[in-house]
Amino acid sequence: MNQNKTKTKLKLSLKILSLALIITLTPFSGCLSADDSDPNESLDDGEIVIVTYDVYALTDEMISTFENDSGLAVRMLKLDDAGSVLDYLIQNKGNSNVDLAIGLDNTYLPTAIEFDLLTEISADKTMMQDSQSNSGMSPLDPYDGPLATPFDMGYICLNYDTSVVDGENLSLPTSLWDLTEPEWNGKVAFPSPVSSSPGRAFMLATLDYFDWSQNMTEFKDWWSAMAENDAIITSGWTEAYETHYSGGYGVWNEGHVGDAHMTVSYCHSPGVEAFYGENSTKSSALDLPKTSFFQVEYAAAVRGGNSDYAHQFIQYLISPEVNSKMPIENLMYSVLADEDLPTDNGYRHHSLIPGEPSSVSNDAIRENMETWLQEWNSAVTSGE
Repeated sequence: MNQNKTKTKLKLSLKILSLALIITLTPFSGCLSADDSDPNESLDDGEIVIVTYDVYALTDEMISTFENDSGLAVRMLKLDDAGSVLDYLIQNKGNSNVDLAIGLDNTYLPTAIEFDLLTEISADKTMMQDSQSNSGMSPLDPYDGPLATPFDMGYICLNYDTSVVDGENLSLPTSLWDLTEPEWNGKVAFPSPVSSSPGRAFMLATLDYFDWSQNMTEFKDWWSAMAENDAIITSGWTEAYETHYSGGYGVWNEGHVGDAHMTVSYCHSPGVEAFYGENSTKSSALDLPKTSFFQVEYAAAVRGGNSDYAHQFIQYLISPEVNSKMPIENLMYSVLADEDLPTDNGYRHHSLIPGEPSSVSNDAIRENMETWLQEWNSAVTSGE
């Protein structure tokens, strides 16, 4: 594809994302119904309704086992991504039609708490990891309150195709600014922080990388420079990784383009590639200081739903029989102590634990996310 077509495609994508941003950031007060229900009221109808995205761990076998053990029927409402789950909860606040939300991460959870969308439960978190555990991660670090329970975790960072980023075709970046150089023109794919949780996590990492608390200028300048360098911005991780990234399993998919040799994914994504590729992968995670973000995904009882049902499912989700399987079933780290990625087929060997991840607090996310998204959108659309 020539540069003019690439720029046209990018601008069209950015216009769509700009519209999505306006919709996302529009106050919701006009479409919220009053929450007159008692948040602790038990709606004892024998059915638990779960709103989520396509969380791989929620297999038919897993759901059937819960139904058989609990006597409850499970009804799943599957949406596109974590952002869609949050939007659904906001739009339906007070309707009491959902009991449990699964898949909000620590980039969306502060907003869900601010909008009073969740209700407290007393999940048993005593078996969860701490910073001294095998993985060196603590799922309770971002949030350790009663409104949400971690069920998986992992670091998000840049992944690159080692067959192309080899020092001859493309140079391995030692700074994010290197990606604004002509050799990287049109070769980096980012999922949008407006609609993608990995995209939002990486945006947060860049805020820390460019020291947002002192000055937002460098953050905005870098994102503007990336847009001017024909960065590919997609609505979600799937399109960025499976369609555009040249280093992953997307090469086997129909419609694969492969025009990006770097993208945003998980630091253990190369391990997943190796695990399913018989210990072979051409993908690697980039370990630049403050360019990775620790993501935790949560299960949370929805205000107005049946918190007893939600509690039962959450305890099942974090039980050893289910949660120990997260690396295989959900391609994420388990939150349980003494659990780690498997060593089989190079899964753990090819998975990176970043040396210096970014650090952005939940309070900062809650207070600034709307502004940050506006600044990001302004930066990537400024070159139009």
